[in-house]
Amino acid sequence: MTTTPAPPTDPATTGLSAWVDVDLAAIRDNVAELSRRAGSAEVMAVVKADAYGHGLVPCARAALDGGASWLGVAQLAEALELRRAGVTAPLLTWLFAPGADVLGALEADIEVTVGSAWSLESVLAATRSLGRPARVQVKVDTGLGRNGVLTDWSEVVAAVARARAEGAIEVTGVWSHFAYADAPQHPTVRAQQERFVEAVAELERAGVRPGLRHLANSAATLTNPSAHFDLVRPGVAVYGLSPVPDLGSPADFGLREAMRVTARLAGVKAARAGQGVSYGHEYTTTQDTLLGLVPVGYADGIPRAAGNRGPVLAGGRRHTLAGRVCMDQVVLDLGPDSTLGPGDEVVVLGRGVDGEPTAQDWAEAAGTINYEIVTRMGPRLPRRHLGGPA
Repeated sequence: MTTTPAPPTDPATTGLSAWVDVDLAAIRDNVAELSRRAGSAEVMAVVKADAYGHGLVPCARAALDGGASWLGVAQLAEALELRRAGVTAPLLTWLFAPGADVLGALEADIEVTVGSAWSLESVLAATRSLGRPARVQVKVDTGLGRNGVLTDWSEVVAAVARARAEGAIEVTGVWSHFAYADAPQHPTVRAQQERFVEAVAELERAGVRPGLRHLANSAATLTNPSAHFDLVRPGVAVYGLSPVPDLGSPADFGLREAMRVTARLAGVKAARAGQGVSYGHEYTTTQDTLLGLVPVGYADGIPRAAGNRGPVLAGGRRHTLAGRVCMDQVVLDLGPDSTLGPGDEVVVLGRGVDGEPTAQDWAEAAGTINYEIVTRMGPRLPRRHLGGPA
């Protein structure tokens, strides 16, 4: 069989094997919807992990344009990158190891989280060179068992109160994180809210009145208004994914997916019935057919666990991966009557309302969550940020 390469539909993608389009207008609109749902609470858009794989700086700016008043990142390096890019919005970071550049963060007006006795000591050491009080937020572990102060809350509160009285720190917030926010009726949700209220009250009795109380992530922002307090911290919902797919799709919550992953067929060839496909021949053709080669693989973020299950859209039809996911490529059984050829586009990931495979579809195929699907899209796939300022 001879196929003629298809002309590119967009000259900007000529020669690209695959790429990621990020709809910044969707991010702005998603944040606006989350802000509406948050009522009187402010919105901190969480842009950690390169904005969940969407691109840190452009997505941070889009979130601010959509109405976010704060940005949140996990790592100090992410926060410093935003400042170097000229982003001046209030910014919170919460994960750092001993020896991290806490002073650099404070000098850049980044608010640092105190989630342990040692992290408070790190901040106090930095303030000796800062020349002004350090702006910090205190994190209490209300039951997640992850970062934050757990059993020694009273001791840390006392130390925070002393540091504040000495003028070394200014406490601008207190916060925590749910363990089961994606299951709003789970008994831990109420228990964590009650523990959070108690922790805040203890802080206030010590003379520390933080400006902001925040507990709600994406799931709680969408499903639990009682947890909104002064500020909500949506992450995955900013990018149009549902944090509670069993309760509703993105469209059900007024959101739309911002990421679309497209590839071009790198080859189409005829195969006889009984032909094994890809490593281990875990797929075998059942008829004479056409095989399409898609030049993306697990090095690009396609889950290897989704072999024989991952969905794509090619030629307006849904197809399932044929065989294993390789490092750089996957194969499709296009069927005997396909008219697709090299260069034709394949939608790997897109919007459900448009009939495209979604991050949730891929998550179910790979036995994971939609968060992982978008954040694992590798740097070999160029990002195009669309719908930004002219």
